[in-house]
Amino acid sequence: MRRPLAAIAAAALVVAQAQPALAYLKFGVTVGGQLVTLKWAQTPVRYAVSNQGITDIGVAELQAALDRAFTTWQAVPTSSISYQFGGITAAVPGRDDGVSTLGFQNRPDLDRVLASTSFLVDRVTGALVESDIFFNSAFPWSVDSGGVTGRFDLESVALHEIGHLSGLGHSALGETELREGGGRRVVSAEAVMFPVAFAAGSIAGRTLKADDITGITDLYPEADFARTSGSISGRLTKDDQPIFGAHVVAFDVARGSLVGSFTLNDRGQFSIGSLTQGLYILRAEPIDDAELDSFFDASQHVDIDFRVTFADRVVVVPRGGDSGEIVVKVVRK
Repeated sequence: MRRPLAAIAAAALVVAQAQPALAYLKFGVTVGGQLVTLKWAQTPVRYAVSNQGITDIGVAELQAALDRAFTTWQAVPTSSISYQFGGITAAVPGRDDGVSTLGFQNRPDLDRVLASTSFLVDRVTGALVESDIFFNSAFPWSVDSGGVTGRFDLESVALHEIGHLSGLGHSALGETELREGGGRRVVSAEAVMFPVAFAAGSIAGRTLKADDITGITDLYPEADFARTSGSISGRLTKDDQPIFGAHVVAFDVARGSLVGSFTLNDRGQFSIGSLTQGLYILRAEPIDDAELDSFFDASQHVDIDFRVTFADRVVVVPRGGDSGEIVVKVVRK
């Protein structure tokens, strides 16, 4: 019997947009009235590389750069995700043929989109069936080990898109600034999954950060780490009412790293998992300096009318356990 499948809208990496704040986000799909986290039911995730539409680099160079990016995600010691190269294909990304295909397409109409990831999902189980990535050949590309001025680094962009292919949404842990003549440039990004690309010529996006590592571990935890890691959970309220769409960011006091999540239901609840035991400072903040459609569907009402607020105590994450409900009460701006 043929499985009922559903295509899900693409997640794109753009050249420049408004400045976001903090936290990683997972995708979800509704199955039987319940929201299920979008992920692969089995690994290794098998993929093919298209030899179509290549202009700036050869297919062997493309495959090698993609292999390095897949290897970076697979090397996360706390995660069990793995990938397997399935060969070169003449197929193109986006065909919905059950094969995850990565390759180039010429899309000058998408003049801000460097690359994009699309998904095919099993409507019965919610599992990923296929995830395709296209790189926009309307932009100049490089696979040089040190980067090339004026060309976007394929490995960096691939690392971001493979995060999507694996089930991760956008992180907003980064900072941008206005450029002379308009637009923005990335000043710093503490997550590969930040939705704005580094400038052409930069190779700064080749290294995973704490937020990326926590996100992929949360989706595919390695067995031993799953038993020993902890979590923070709680809820946000304003005037005793729950808040949807707020950033909740945990600062690891010992390691100096940031990991976050969002309040994603009508009860204002949040959960940040796969954390190393220790002390954390918790902060809630509105997404008032970002393009909300990088993180949420346009139909969702995201509350941004509140001030940045810290939890009234340091949060203890136990080994193999949860912090217990942390309630953060915010006030209007």
